[in-house]
Amino acid sequence: MILPALAFFSLSSLSKFPTNFIGNGQQPQVSVDTKGIIRVVFGSDDQIFCATSIDDGVSFNKPLLVGKVPDMHLGMSRGPQFTSSNKISVITAMDKMGNIHWYRLNHGTAKWNYMGIVNDLKNSAPEGLMNIAADDKDNFYAVWLDTRIGKHNQIYFSSLTEKSSKWSKNIMAYQSPDQHVCECCRPSVAVKGTSIALMFRNWLNGSRDLYVVRSSDQGKTFSPAVKMGMDTWKLNGCPMDGGGLRITTANTVQTVWQRKGNIYYATPGEPEIYLARGRTCSIAGNGTKPLITYQAGDTLNVITYPQKKPLMIGTGGYLKTAQLSITSNFFVWEQNNQIKYRRM
Repeated sequence: MILPALAFFSLSSLSKFPTNFIGNGQQPQVSVDTKGIIRVVFGSDDQIFCATSIDDGVSFNKPLLVGKVPDMHLGMSRGPQFTSSNKISVITAMDKMGNIHWYRLNHGTAKWNYMGIVNDLKNSAPEGLMNIAADDKDNFYAVWLDTRIGKHNQIYFSSLTEKSSKWSKNIMAYQSPDQHVCECCRPSVAVKGTSIALMFRNWLNGSRDLYVVRSSDQGKTFSPAVKMGMDTWKLNGCPMDGGGLRITTANTVQTVWQRKGNIYYATPGEPEIYLARGRTCSIAGNGTKPLITYQAGDTLNVITYPQKKPLMIGTGGYLKTAQLSITSNFFVWEQNNQIKYRRM
């Protein structure tokens, strides 16, 4: 499948694709299940909402209150995380004490249920940074920053099957030899079949670079970490920007991330490719040409890689995208505490 060449749209043509409003909130996440139903999840104070579209993103129902997590993390990539599969959708949300709450939606009943806590050691994830992903067979995977070893943040992982009501025993997928990984950048997870990839910003010898670990057995074991890109970023601070990754049908890992205010694309073992100035980037898509979103100031852009000419989607922050078909894509973002979307 080949993605549409979005980068060739002119700004004047954007008027054909109006911006729409879903609800008041922050930090939207979008996922499309195997039946094509689009769901957008976002937070508002301590509450989690989900809006659903059954007409390919033309319209959404009124956001449904999924649940409330007292003292919930929200903002700077710390909002509720969300993904969908065949029969099930899952939301995770973290409280500031360090617990990862989770909710499950049965697509057949359209009912959300609170299911408990993901991390099997109480209060072990106070940073509030995590990500989840799913395959198309209702297997779910989670990665997060966890402080249970020496009160330093390391990369932890767990999985969930359709028939289970409890996440698997938490395992440490990576431990930094320099005590801890970067404390305020969200890690990412991607899955394709039995292949899983985790990406995180490390902290080695004063450098804050992105690394990837891989598993070929659904997360039972992970390979040694591989640094993304050839250059490095010596930084006495945290960029608060974790990037994103995906796994192609050819089992290739594709990553996007920010270094020194520049957005780069990279695959393991290859030199990074400069894309643009910006931050808060992500990558998505089902074909060979991924959609890469990023923020430059308050301008939200998308690139259809390997093209590098950006298309402006809107203004605000935290732009996310999902490919709907060979000819249409869905974009969602936050602007002045409102969740906006555009289908193009």
